[in-house]
Amino acid sequence: MSLYSSAVKKPVTTILVFVAVVIIGLFSLLKLPIDLYPDIDTNTIMVMTTYSGASSQDIEQNVTRPLENTLNSVEHLKHITSNSKENISIITLEFEYGYDIDVLTNSVRDKLDMVSSMLPDDAETPIIFKFSTDMIPIVLLSAQANESLPGLYKILDENVANTLARVDGVGTVSISGAPKREIHIYLDPARLEAYDLTAESVIQLVAAENKNVPGGTFDMGSDTYSLRVQGEFKDPTEMRDLVVGSKDGAVVRLSDVARIDDSVEERAQETYNNGQRGAMIIVQKQSGANSVEISNKIKKILPDIQKKLPSDVKLDYIVDTSDNIRNTINSLVETVEYALLFVVIVVFFFLGRWRATVIIALTIPISLIASFIYLLATGNTLNIVSLSALSISIGMVVDDAIVVLENVTTHIERGSDPKQAAVHGTNEVAISVVASTLTLIAVFFPLTLVTGMTGVLFRQLGWMVTIMMVISTAAALSLTPMLCSQLLRLQPVKGKLFTKFYGPIERFLDKLDDGFQKLLGIVVKHRWITTAGALLIFFGSMQLTKFIGSEFFPTSDNSRLGITLELPVGSRVEIAKDLTERIYKDWTKKYPEIDKFNYTVGQASTDNTYASMQSNGSHIISMNITLKPIKERTKSLTEVAALMREDLKKYPELDKYQVNVGGSRGGSMSGQSTINYEIYGYDLEKTDSVAQRLKRILSSVKGTADIRISRDNYQPEYQVDFDRQKLAIYGLNLTTAANALRNRINGSTASYFREDGDEYDIKVMYDPEHRQSIEDIENILLFNAQGKGVRLKEVGTVVERFNPPTIERKDRERIITVSTVVQDRPMSDIIADAQPLIDKMEVPSGVSINLSGSYEDQQDSFRDLAMLAVLIIILVYIVMASQFESFTYPGIIMTSIMFAFSGVVLILWITGTNLNVMSMIGGIMLIGIVVKNGIVLIDYITLNRERGMSITKSVLHAGKSRMRPVLMTSLTTILGMVPMAVGTGEGAEMWRPMGVAVIGGLTFSTILTLLFVPTLYTIFAFNGVRRQRRKLQKALEMSNSKNQEK
Repeated sequence: MSLYSSAVKKPVTTILVFVAVVIIGLFSLLKLPIDLYPDIDTNTIMVMTTYSGASSQDIEQNVTRPLENTLNSVEHLKHITSNSKENISIITLEFEYGYDIDVLTNSVRDKLDMVSSMLPDDAETPIIFKFSTDMIPIVLLSAQANESLPGLYKILDENVANTLARVDGVGTVSISGAPKREIHIYLDPARLEAYDLTAESVIQLVAAENKNVPGGTFDMGSDTYSLRVQGEFKDPTEMRDLVVGSKDGAVVRLSDVARIDDSVEERAQETYNNGQRGAMIIVQKQSGANSVEISNKIKKILPDIQKKLPSDVKLDYIVDTSDNIRNTINSLVETVEYALLFVVIVVFFFLGRWRATVIIALTIPISLIASFIYLLATGNTLNIVSLSALSISIGMVVDDAIVVLENVTTHIERGSDPKQAAVHGTNEVAISVVASTLTLIAVFFPLTLVTGMTGVLFRQLGWMVTIMMVISTAAALSLTPMLCSQLLRLQPVKGKLFTKFYGPIERFLDKLDDGFQKLLGIVVKHRWITTAGALLIFFGSMQLTKFIGSEFFPTSDNSRLGITLELPVGSRVEIAKDLTERIYKDWTKKYPEIDKFNYTVGQASTDNTYASMQSNGSHIISMNITLKPIKERTKSLTEVAALMREDLKKYPELDKYQVNVGGSRGGSMSGQSTINYEIYGYDLEKTDSVAQRLKRILSSVKGTADIRISRDNYQPEYQVDFDRQKLAIYGLNLTTAANALRNRINGSTASYFREDGDEYDIKVMYDPEHRQSIEDIENILLFNAQGKGVRLKEVGTVVERFNPPTIERKDRERIITVSTVVQDRPMSDIIADAQPLIDKMEVPSGVSINLSGSYEDQQDSFRDLAMLAVLIIILVYIVMASQFESFTYPGIIMTSIMFAFSGVVLILWITGTNLNVMSMIGGIMLIGIVVKNGIVLIDYITLNRERGMSITKSVLHAGKSRMRPVLMTSLTTILGMVPMAVGTGEGAEMWRPMGVAVIGGLTFSTILTLLFVPTLYTIFAFNGVRRQRRKLQKALEMSNSKNQEK
C-alpha cells in the first residue's frame, strides 16, 4: 500500500504524526541558543616565545627560523607566518578548515618538544595559543567617573569585573583605561650621593622592612601561642620614617633622600567615553557559550551593579554584539514572515479556493518547524544561516504540495470522488514529485561537503534545506492528499462576493492559458528559429559578464567603526590626547549619526589581556564608534567611513590611520574587503623601497582607501654603549650596569602595599625631574660590589639609533604587506587597473610580489563553488536519467540551467550587483529549482504520449495544463525571495545578492523553460520518430527482399 493511499485511509493517524513533529519542533525552537553565525571551528594556532634582550634580527635568526623549519612539517598546514620583534617571536599557523584543532595542537606541541634544545639557553619555553571567535569581545562597557577617578580601577575590579566574571558563560573580563594605584618612592640622586646611599640599597631595605614574619610557636602555662612579627606597612606614609642609613653619626631616613607619592601608575592607558575620562570593561565569552544569553544576563544584573557603585561612576554600553545579532535575526524573521504572506497570496491567486490555500500553507510551518529538531539534535544555534535557510525554503517547500493539489483538483473537477481523486491524482505525479525533490537534494546536500570559509558558512544551509525538502515531500505525499480528500468538495459553493472578486482573476488565468497555448504552438511550429533565438540570448547574455564586478562577501552595516590612528613613533601621549580631543569635537559636530564615541590613548599595562593583543603605545589612538541604528540615519556605514578617511587626511600630525568598517580590518563576512600585496625578499631596504612604490601606485587607483604598509617605521631610541674594558677596571659587568640603569629610569618593584585584600606596587625610581635629559642619564652613578661609584659617562656613551622594525615572515620567507581597503568599487576592477601598473614596476632581484587577502579568499571560494556546480549538475543529471530511463530527456531539461545563468548575469548587470559568494550560491541553488519546472513539463508530455496523443498535441496539452503549476511554483519561490532581495534591516546586505540572483535567474528561466524545453522536446521526438520509421522501413525492405529470394 502506498504512502498516500494509507494517509487518505487513516486521516487521524496522519494528522497526529505531523502534530507530533510540530510539537517536538516548537519545543526544540524554545531550547535553541541564538547566535550570529554557526559555530566556526578555529583554524589558527599561535606560538609565542620570549627571548629577553634580543633584537628583532637576533629573534628571527635564533628563535623564529628554527621553530618555523620544524613546525612547517605539521600536517594540514596552509600558511605559517611570523613576527620577530624585540624580545619576542610570534608564529601563527593557519590550517585548512575542517580538521580537529585539538589534534593539530598536540602535533604542534610534539614538534616544539623536538626543537626546544635548539633554542638559545635564555629563551623561555614556547607558549601555544589557540585562536577562536571567543576572543572577540561580546560586550564593551564604559565607566565614567569624576571624583572617583583615582580609585576607579579598584572600584571596577571589585564591583563590576568580579561580578561579571561569575556570570555563566563569561570567559575573561578586562579593565582598560582605568589607572591602577601605585606607590612611588621618588629618589633624589644628589641626596643619595651626599649620604653615600644607592637606589639598590633603598630597594632592598623597603623589601626587607615590609614583611610579616612568623616567629613560630611557644608554650606558656597550659596554652600554646603563635609568635608573629607584623612588619607590613599600614599606611604608605609610614615609609617616610624608615631608617635607610647613617651619616656622621646621624640617622638618615627615607624622607631625607626621597619623596613618597601615593597616586597611580606613571604610564597608563586613558579611556574616554563621549569625551569624558573613564574606563572600558571588556567581556569575552567562554568557548561555545551563547553570546545572546550572556548579554541578557549582563543586562539583567547591570542595574544592581550600578547601585553598588559611587554616585559619580556611571556604566553604559559601548558595544553589545548581541544587539547586532538580535537586529539581524529580527530582520530575517521579518523576511520569513513576508515570504510566507507572499506565498499564501500567490497560491490563493492561482487556485481561488481558500481550503486549497490552507492545505498548501500548512506545508510551510510543518517543514520549517521540523528543521528545528535537527538544529537542537546536532547542537547548532539559531543564526543568520539557519534563518536564511528558512527564508530560501519557504517558496520551495510548497512546490510539491502545489503539484499534488493541482492535479487532485483537476480530477475532482472532472467529477471524481475527492478520496479517489486524492489517491489517483497523487499517484500520477508522485514519481515526478520525488524526482524533483531529489534534484533539489542533489543541489543542497553537496553544500555540506564544501571546505574552507564558504563551507563553514553554508554547511548548515545545505543540511537545513535538505531536511526541509524531505519533510515537505513527505507532507505533499501524505498530508496534502489526506487533507484534499477531507476538505475539497466536488462542486464548491461560490458566493456572490467571491465571484465578484475572483471572477476577473479566473478569466485572466483562462486567457493566459489560451494565450500561452497559442504562443507555444507558434514556437513549436518554428522550432529551429526558436532554438537559434534562445541560444543567441544565452551566448549574448554571457558577454555581459565582463561588465560585472566581483567581490568576496558584501559589506554589512552593523553600525560599528573601529579606528586606529598612529602619530610618529615616539610621540608623547599628551600630543595624542590633544589630537584626539580635537577629532572628537570635530566629528561629534559633523556627524549626527554618531551614537557613542569611545577612544583609548597610551601604553597598555602588560597584565591587560585584551589591550596587549591590540596595537598600543604612547603614539597610538584606538577608537570605537557606534552609529545610530540604520533606520535612524541617512548615511550608510561605508559612507561615514569614507568621509572620516577624507577628514583624517587633514590632520598633519598623523603618520598612519585606518578606518575599519564593522570594527575590524578585512572582509571575511562583514567588514570591507581588503586587497593585500605580499612582497617577499630578504633585504629589508629593497622590500621597503618596493612597498613605498606599490603604495604610490595603489593611491592612484580609484576605489582604494586606507593603504597600509605592514612593516612599522624604524623606531628611534637611545642606547647605552658600555666599554666592557672600563667596566672591568671599575669592578662592574654589563648586567650589573644595565640593571642599575633600569632601576633608576624604569624603576624597580621593591615590595607590595596591601590594603583591603588588594595589593599595590611599591616602585622605587629616580624622581621624574632627574630623568628628563641625556645629561641626567650620563650622570647616573653605578656602584660596584665594594660600594665604589662611577658615573655612567665614564664607562659608556649614550647614542641615538634607529631600532630595526618588526621582521615579518610568511611560509619561511621575509615579507612586507601593502594592503588597501576596497571602497565603493568592485574588487576585480581595482585589481584589473592596478595590475598593469604593478607589472611595469622594476622589481629588484630576490624580490617578488603576490596577491592575497580577500582576493585570495574569493578565488579559493569561487573555485570551490565552480567545482561544486559541476558536481551538482552531474548529480542532477543522474537523478533525472534514472527517473526517465533516458539520456536525452535530462539533457533537454537541463537547458533550463543555461537560461537560469543568463538570468543571473542579466539581473546582476541591471541592478549593478557584484558577483560574490552569495550570488554564486544563489546561482547554484537555481540548478535544482529550475529543473523542477522542466521535470513537471516533460513528465506530463510523456504521460500524454503514453495515452496515445501525437507529439505536437502532447506538447501543447502539457504546456497548457502545466503552465499554472509551473508559474505558481516559480512565483512562490520568486516572491519568497523578494523580502531577502529588498531587505534593509541589519545584516540584509549579506543575503541581498542571493535573493537578487535567484529572482533574476528563476524569472528568466521560467519564461524560456516554458517555451524552449517543449520546443527542444519536439525536435528530439520528431527525430526519434524519423529514426524509428527508417528502422521500420529498413526492416520492411529486408523482409521483402527475403520473401522475393524465396
